[in-house]
Amino acid sequence: MKTSVSGALLSIGLAAFAATPAAAEPETIKLTVAASHPVTIPWIALIPKVFIPEVDKRLAATGKYKIQWQQAYGGQIYKANATLTSVEQGITDIGWVFSYLEAAKMPLSQVTTYTPFSTDNVPAMLNTMTELMDTVPAFRKEWEKYNIVFLGATGSDTYDIFTKFPVKKIEDLKGKKISSPGAPGIWLRGVGATPVDGALTTFYTDIQTGVSEGVLSLATGVLPTKLYEVAPYVTRVNLGVVFSGGLAINQDRWAGLPKEVQTALKEAGAVYSKTHGEDLMERHETAMKAIAEAGKTQNPPVTITDLPADERRKWIDQLPNLAAEWVKANEAKGLPARKFLEAYMAGLRKQGQTPAREWDKNL
Repeated sequence: MKTSVSGALLSIGLAAFAATPAAAEPETIKLTVAASHPVTIPWIALIPKVFIPEVDKRLAATGKYKIQWQQAYGGQIYKANATLTSVEQGITDIGWVFSYLEAAKMPLSQVTTYTPFSTDNVPAMLNTMTELMDTVPAFRKEWEKYNIVFLGATGSDTYDIFTKFPVKKIEDLKGKKISSPGAPGIWLRGVGATPVDGALTTFYTDIQTGVSEGVLSLATGVLPTKLYEVAPYVTRVNLGVVFSGGLAINQDRWAGLPKEVQTALKEAGAVYSKTHGEDLMERHETAMKAIAEAGKTQNPPVTITDLPADERRKWIDQLPNLAAEWVKANEAKGLPARKFLEAYMAGLRKQGQTPAREWDKNL
């Protein structure tokens, strides 16, 4: 029996297909990512929306590895007072570290608190802090000594004043009790107001009950907590943005990961940080507009005004030398605080920013 040419070719093709080894399945790596805050917080929302997809996309390009993610947000595993220790101890593999609450353990990370009025540009600040993480060993060590590897930076939108009374000049704040989220309360030293320690969860009640008469806060925080209902006078002072922390991974877990996975995590962290900065700039203005709209029919209605430029200048000039105080305290501990502050300010200028007060001068 004669075999047709087409039949022969088919047989050869089937034989070749059978001889071809099946593509290897990607190796599955299990990672837990967690946060003390819920996904309603912008920078936490970007973990599942941006960071994880960016990691997955990079690994899918080669098909050698894939991540099986276990996600736990909103304090399911740990609370805000344990963000550092939870990543350090491996309670989670990856987590958002709230360095802003870790002043004693992470002093260099607090540089933005002691340099108000330097910039309201979140991306510029985040880019600067990320560059310092790469170029200043003492800063990187501040994170790595707690058994963590930094992946991407987070920050706040700019701070303003929300009060029960109108503020037309800084003298209107003198002697007033103003709630503040901890460390930024030192900024009130420039206007003679009395800081009252609190948080977004307590501000509304504090004003309502007379514990304070206003807050130093963020539009993105005031909007969801409806603080404008009890503090309808919004004075745009633009005190500046701060570095709040960032995504990090447990060092022991990191060391056991393939190089390709490490690279994907680092690159995704950079995209996360960039997206966060841009997103927060938009959210600030959107929040201000939403506050005005939501409070226009209440009594008294929300009123948003800019602190006059000359009054803002008085506030800046009347502040004590916060940066010098910070440098002195931290250099006494053996930290290169002066050089770090100078590098931070230089970094902002390189990013195109013009600090309203040059904190690196006259230290």
